[in-house]
Amino acid sequence: MSDTRTLLLMRHASAEIGPGLRDFDRALTGHGRGQAETVGRLLAELGYAPDHVICSAARRTRQTLDGVLEAMDLATPPEVDYSEAVYSAGPDALLESVNHVDPDADTVLVVAHNPTVAQVAASFVGPAALAAYEPATVAAIEVEVEWLYAAPGTGSGRLLN
Repeated sequence: MSDTRTLLLMRHASAEIGPGLRDFDRALTGHGRGQAETVGRLLAELGYAPDHVICSAARRTRQTLDGVLEAMDLATPPEVDYSEAVYSAGPDALLESVNHVDPDADTVLVVAHNPTVAQVAASFVGPAALAAYEPATVAAIEVEVEWLYAAPGTGSGRLLN
């Protein structure tokens, strides 16, 4: 295990919008599926290999994760926690879910929703992230503490796309 850990914060890719569709059940559009694959290729090219994933249980986040992982083609698939709580989590609750990750995990990928994911990213990379978090945006934060203590001020990072 390294001295730093990497937290990847991703907003789900572009999803359908339509009347009569429960928000939780919205699926990715064709464009969104392409976005997810593009992010997976980008993460692989940059050398990121998540060993743990926290993913909202909503349909669009699960589909985003599927596209990302398929494009990454990892030798060892990560442990994945699908969480209904992450669907409606605020920034504190989202970070709390990260705090409970196995301390041996070096890289954690979170796939969640705005505004929460942008707010958490902004707390590490700066306020410009709030406006920049379009669908399929991902930030990489190098956390300098164990997951249990991960919080704003314990690491820094940047938007990757």
